[in-house]
Amino acid sequence: MMRVGIICMSDKGSKGEREDLSTKVIIECVEEFGYEVIVTDLIPDEEDIIAGKLLEITERGDVDLILTTGGTGFSPRDVTPEATLKVIERLTPGIPEAMRAFSLKITNRGMLSRGVAGIRKNTLIINLPGSPKAVREILEYILEPVHHGLEILLKQTGDCARK
Repeated sequence: MMRVGIICMSDKGSKGEREDLSTKVIIECVEEFGYEVIVTDLIPDEEDIIAGKLLEITERGDVDLILTTGGTGFSPRDVTPEATLKVIERLTPGIPEAMRAFSLKITNRGMLSRGVAGIRKNTLIINLPGSPKAVREILEYILEPVHHGLEILLKQTGDCARK
């Protein structure tokens, strides 16, 4: 069973001024896929706090996948991609490229997402948008191939051929 950490970036949410609906959607999607949610957190849009939380979770070693939500747009406070880039050791550009390509089939605003993805140690980190609707659509699209990537990362398989 894959183990998941979820971090929501929201200034208002971290102050209790807005309900975090995206984390609920992520939990629903990953649990339906058979994953176990190990940790969730709701933090402000602060680059150092985000990077610190990503480091903390990856250093613990008990999470295979970290899904972030929020902070990937054009607002000056949207710094999730920058914080993620500080932490990851290897980029996985195909994941956000596929997410944006898929989103563009639904809305031309999909091109505005700045989310990134990458690997730190044995943990894959993926930035998701903040919209609960977009989170659900994207997770339904990426979870199967991401699962295969995680199996390779965790040395549970080495076979890349489709069965």
